[in-house]
Amino acid sequence: MRQNPSFAMTDLTELRRIIAQHPWATLVGTTAEGLQASHYAVLLDPERDDLTVVGHVGRPDDLILGLGVGELLVMFQGPHGYISPGWYGDVAAVPTWNYVSVHLSGRPEILSPEENLRVLEDLVAHFEAGQENPRGMWQAPNDEAFITRLAAGTVGFRLTPTRVVAKRKLSQNKSDETIENVIFELGRDGSEARAALAAEMRRAHDQRRTAQA
Repeated sequence: MRQNPSFAMTDLTELRRIIAQHPWATLVGTTAEGLQASHYAVLLDPERDDLTVVGHVGRPDDLILGLGVGELLVMFQGPHGYISPGWYGDVAAVPTWNYVSVHLSGRPEILSPEENLRVLEDLVAHFEAGQENPRGMWQAPNDEAFITRLAAGTVGFRLTPTRVVAKRKLSQNKSDETIENVIFELGRDGSEARAALAAEMRRAHDQRRTAQA
């Protein structure tokens, strides 16, 4: 991902927030057959306070991605959306796309079956927590034989990135007036995606103004 100093995202807390809020990640591996990609939910390692993430893939995606053999790129996509040049006022302008993205690269550690099972338990607990009637992985009618068979079809991994590239392109290179108008326009249609992008722009804009004060 091409980086621009004006859009670089480096604050650890903000990076962890984006990863935590957008766990559906794209995993890209380089193999003898070329680039390979898969999509899985990936979480921050609950035992770490850095950018270490844990996840799993279903077999044979571990072989397809070359998991544990070469470098793995894990990409998290935050809020994003189309920005019309009409929102900039009566000035020369072209359309653009605002977005937030975090890329983590490194050689992942393959987890033991016991560690993989804990990751699977954490994933289920994490996403079930928001349900009206949360259902745990070990809750009946699931039994030990079923869980053991299910876990055996997956491979867990832990990635402590050796390279982090993160970008928050949210009209920071525009005037305060233009940014406010873009946020206003994004909120007009009421869609969830545009509302999320507007909220992310508001957060970034307020943080920048606080830093400049």
